[in-house]
Amino acid sequence: MSGTHEDAVISRQVRRLESLLEAEGIVGGDTVDEVIDGFLAGASPVNGAKVVARAWTDPAYRKRLLADGTSAVGELGFSAGGVQKQRLRVVENTADTHNVIVCTLCSCYPLRLLGPSPGWYKSEAYRSRVVRDPRGVLAEFGVTLPESVDITVWDSSAETRYMVLPRRPAGTDRLNEEELASLITRNGLIGTGVL
Repeated sequence: MSGTHEDAVISRQVRRLESLLEAEGIVGGDTVDEVIDGFLAGASPVNGAKVVARAWTDPAYRKRLLADGTSAVGELGFSAGGVQKQRLRVVENTADTHNVIVCTLCSCYPLRLLGPSPGWYKSEAYRSRVVRDPRGVLAEFGVTLPESVDITVWDSSAETRYMVLPRRPAGTDRLNEEELASLITRNGLIGTGVL
């Protein structure tokens, strides 16, 4: 099934459900759009950057984040998923390991923490190639890692979402959380960037 065909099927199913809810008087015509807009308004990579900045400045929080990402992001008022509760697992980049996230089946990822997923994340090319050739895919994003660094690819699912905790850059000891958060990119939180 091609991505375009899948999108068309999902779009028809969503529209059918929306029509049924409207016909039964459960929701009004604009209600679904309002819910979606409200949900997306709170979804941003800025949220994930705030989580990372806290982990970089608070060792106890970092430890909780790596042990139970769902609870730890909840401490900052964020959730990993939407209506359904998904488990968030945060994986840490180190000098020896670099992590990358993907969803090989579709495009599951922690929307609230990373914002809407980029087009390339949803593409079949990324979803299949990053698993087979993570080093090559990372190089295409400008991330060249020494051969001594292991690359681990984490496959998100409907139940579990992943977020990468990038390495804190050297020379940032004097920066506060807000300044640190401004350094972090969505690609860094996915693992296709270093920050």
